[in-house]
Amino acid sequence: MAISVYWVAPAVAEGAMATGGPTSQPVGHYDFCKAHPGECSIRPASLAPATMSSALLRKLTSVTAKVNAAVKPMSDLDIYGKDEVWAYPDNGVGDCEDYVLEKRRELGRMGVSLANLLITVVRKPDGEGHAVLTVRTDKGDYVLDNLNDKVKVWDQTGYRFLKRQAIDNTGRWVSIRGGQQVLVGAVQ
Repeated sequence: MAISVYWVAPAVAEGAMATGGPTSQPVGHYDFCKAHPGECSIRPASLAPATMSSALLRKLTSVTAKVNAAVKPMSDLDIYGKDEVWAYPDNGVGDCEDYVLEKRRELGRMGVSLANLLITVVRKPDGEGHAVLTVRTDKGDYVLDNLNDKVKVWDQTGYRFLKRQAIDNTGRWVSIRGGQQVLVGAVQ
């Protein structure tokens, strides 16, 4: 009996994050969902990744620059007097989650499916928690960030990805496996 062991990439688009199972919803998102229940019960009809094109990349770049310029960075403590308030930055100020929500709202209005606009929780290289918007495409996952106007492939950001919204339900979250390969053993 011979045993062969080999590495197999996850069955996802090149450059896509490997997600794991269900995980906890961030407390800020939980409170956001209580305030906006309709936004947290959406089950997109199509779960196919967006088709990456020069037109989509222009939309992503334009929305990133526009929202980053329009919103003044300010902590939830300074705005609301408490931590972890996820809200649309309608008053022109916000923290990272607020930028994400606005970019998601604008891109959704432009016709990008919410199955492909996923709020994502990461750790910055300094260990601080942060939120970004992940855009799923057939060419991989891209990140829109309030700390940078450049749209980047997710694994080129320097962040450690922890969890993100599930593609099939805006109120559910899944873990991110860090893009590691899956070890498969076969016995012959």
